[in-house]
Amino acid sequence: MSNSLGNIYKLTTFGESHGPAIGGVIDGCPAGVSLDFNAIQHELDRRKPGQSKIVTQRKEPDQVEFLSGVFEGQTTGTSIGFQIKNTNQKSKDYSHNTNVFRPSHADYTYHEKYGLRDHRGGGRSSARETANWIVAGAIAKQFLTNLEINAFTSSVGDIFLEKPYQDLDFSLTESNIVRCPDQSTADLMIQKIQDIKKQGDTIGGTITCVIKNVPVGLGEPIFDKLHANLGKAMLSINAVKGFEYGSGFCGAKMRGSEHNDLFNPNGSTKSNLSGGIQGGISNGMDIYFRVAFKPVATIMQKQPTIDSNGNVVEMQGKGRHDPCVVPRAVPIVEALAAMVLMDHLLLHKAQI
Repeated sequence: MSNSLGNIYKLTTFGESHGPAIGGVIDGCPAGVSLDFNAIQHELDRRKPGQSKIVTQRKEPDQVEFLSGVFEGQTTGTSIGFQIKNTNQKSKDYSHNTNVFRPSHADYTYHEKYGLRDHRGGGRSSARETANWIVAGAIAKQFLTNLEINAFTSSVGDIFLEKPYQDLDFSLTESNIVRCPDQSTADLMIQKIQDIKKQGDTIGGTITCVIKNVPVGLGEPIFDKLHANLGKAMLSINAVKGFEYGSGFCGAKMRGSEHNDLFNPNGSTKSNLSGGIQGGISNGMDIYFRVAFKPVATIMQKQPTIDSNGNVVEMQGKGRHDPCVVPRAVPIVEALAAMVLMDHLLLHKAQI
């Protein structure tokens, strides 16, 4: 239940953090899309654990294996099945969580909903699931050849990238381990994460995503507004607490005379406070949005909590965890954006 995302281009996933494998089935991908398997693996490598000193040190190769829907390097139009095997589980790191509800995790809600839970790394609620999304997003990127989707770390804690996105060189995003396209700001962010990690604590932050060359007309006027589906996808990411597009919450402080996007003769606008979407439909301008991530809930400090019998107990995080999830979430944001846009593009083509 609720393991699928998309209407035409649809991903359905399976697997748990400490099970033998995770994977999925992609429906709705047109036939004849030439796949660059190295590019797909590169996207997985951007997300995988153990890639730098500021992320979890779980070592997973995250090698994707395609089981169906691909022949001689091209999609066949049938269901694309794939799996990613788990190879570096350390379930014993979670033995202390068997009957304990970790603060701000899904432990309590899962237990109350289902009457049982997989305490090993959170089971189905683990962010390990997001590797599946990367595969579907990487394929969508290869379908959306005219679009440019660039996400980057725009804040860590109280350290913000102050430059507007128009002044950034997105080719620099991968030049540092925090994935911020401004090196001086990136250095401050990295130091902040390292300091927080030494304290046995965690820190949150934001990711900004910019999508260029989006055609006019994607999105529906009521319940499948383009920004609403982007928001649903982003709010499905583990640890996400907020989503805003265009002027976002800043727009609530403005007057209409300040906020209105006045038209140029060619249909573009002089400003783009609408964030490339008006009335739920893309208007051809850049789509840009920001996603807020909370601090990782597992901290290496002692905390009071309760067990499954309601007793107050003390616990402390163990094992391998991200002190800040934001750098690894950058490719996840891009992948989900690509999936939503491909779904809407196919829906738009079906209507005209």
